[in-house]
Amino acid sequence: MGEHFVSPVYSVRPVSIEKIDANAYNPNRVPPPEMRLLIKSILEDGYTMPIVCYYLADIDRYEIVDGFHRYMAMKSCPEIAEREKNCLPVSVINKPFANRVASTIRHNRARGVHSINLMVDIVARLVESGASDEWIMKNIGMDTDELLRLKQISGLASLFAEREFSQAWESEGAAGAQ
Repeated sequence: MGEHFVSPVYSVRPVSIEKIDANAYNPNRVPPPEMRLLIKSILEDGYTMPIVCYYLADIDRYEIVDGFHRYMAMKSCPEIAEREKNCLPVSVINKPFANRVASTIRHNRARGVHSINLMVDIVARLVESGASDEWIMKNIGMDTDELLRLKQISGLASLFAEREFSQAWESEGAAGAQ
């Protein structure tokens, strides 16, 4: 990051909700009572946190990294949309895909609950994109056991390609046949 790094929050900009898209990898879900509370919070307090997005310059669109439920609050509440003139406060991060996924997970884990099935899918996608176990654990805040459990749940042998396994196992019949 270095001495010239400026946090994205210092460059928040209004962006039309029509130019913003959800990402396909967010495992965070908000139950209906909490979603109603979020809408109430935005109605009462306004948007107090920007939506974090990645700008897709080639198509002039913004992909949400963090803030999906704040985005959905506007989409589902005409009163919020009208008051905010259909614009969301957006801060932009410029990171490659794996780092955006890690950022989404870090934001969510700091305050939310994850769907196990979607976390399994995310781990599979990260492994398939070339992320090592060490990278995943470091950047998403998982320990070895949690990562192993998510890989086991997936049932995909390809997720274990990086692991070395002991050759010590023998079947009961093989041990007595010698």
